[in-house]
Amino acid sequence: MLIRYFAAAAASTGIEAEHLQLPNGATMADLRTELARLHTVSSTDHAPALAQLLERCSFLRNGIAVKDTQLALDTDDVVDVLPPFAGG
Repeated sequence: MLIRYFAAAAASTGIEAEHLQLPNGATMADLRTELARLHTVSSTDHAPALAQLLERCSFLRNGIAVKDTQLALDTDDVVDVLPPFAGG
C-alpha cells in the first residue's frame, strides 16, 4: 500500500511517501504500529518523531476519513497521514 505523509509527518519522516507491505487482514491499528516502529526518530529538529506524532494524526484511506482502527486494509490502498493543521 502507498502511505503518503503531509506537513509535520513528512518533516518527521523526511519523505513524502513510501510503499509498505502488511500481512493480509492488517488493520489501521496494525498500520499505525508499523509506522511507529519504522519511524522512531525524526529526520529534523523541527518535528517530533512520527511515533510520537501518530497519536494526534488523522488518516484518510483512499480519500475517506478513517476513525475505526479495526478497519481492514487492502494492498492497493492509499493511506494519507495528516497531522493537526493550524490556520485556515
